[in-house]
Amino acid sequence: MNKSNGKIINIQRFPSPNPNVELKIITYLSNGLKVKGLLAEPKGEKTHEGFLYLRGGIKNVGKVRPARVAQFAQEGFIVFAPYYRGNQGGEGNEDFAGEDREDAFSAFLLLKSLPQVQNIHIFGFSRGGVMALLTGIQFPDAASLVTWGGVSDMSLTYQERKDLRRMMKRVIGGTPEKLPEQYQSRTPLYHLESYEPPTLIIHGVNDHNVSVEHSRRLEGQLNSLEKPVECWYFEGFTHYFPPEINRKVVQDLTKWMKKHGK
Repeated sequence: MNKSNGKIINIQRFPSPNPNVELKIITYLSNGLKVKGLLAEPKGEKTHEGFLYLRGGIKNVGKVRPARVAQFAQEGFIVFAPYYRGNQGGEGNEDFAGEDREDAFSAFLLLKSLPQVQNIHIFGFSRGGVMALLTGIQFPDAASLVTWGGVSDMSLTYQERKDLRRMMKRVIGGTPEKLPEQYQSRTPLYHLESYEPPTLIIHGVNDHNVSVEHSRRLEGQLNSLEKPVECWYFEGFTHYFPPEINRKVVQDLTKWMKKHGK
């Protein structure tokens, strides 16, 4: 890992949708690339727990939303959400949990370098679930990890999402049958032996974007390795929860995180 990873090279103020939260666009280094992300801090000079927010999607699908990041900061966290390489003015090309996982790793180091951050929790939504788990494997000192509607198995994503197959073949280089090692390297289920963070799995049972099978497989693997895991499965819900339920789950999961702060 490059020693300059996570180094901040530019800070730009960004209009906040929340009067209690300050937003800044950060340019930071990830294996020599200048990558951008959004930092959200509750107003007031004091220390907070860190929250690494790893978005889903790819390119312009699933972009970081300032209101969502501010929502987590409102709960008392300093939140950093990397855009991943090649997005919104950043260098390089996003490659769906390949080399771009380094952008998440470097973002973790960035949070770690902030003097006002105490512990760092990891959160991943959708494709961000894979990014979160890979980051949790890389940094066993993470205080906790939450995956919400998260991908855990890249081959399963290829099987389930016919609409994503062309993109996955282009970005990864082929199909799971032709390149099993490329899909396995992007699948955290194969690499959890040294994984340590207490884990919370959240999933809507009727999710058609990322099937609940992803979470069942992750739950099973963590249990078989005797890793601490808790699961909140929501009957009748899809990939996107109704707004009032969403707000309640955000409050509940952030309380869960704080309970696991080291």
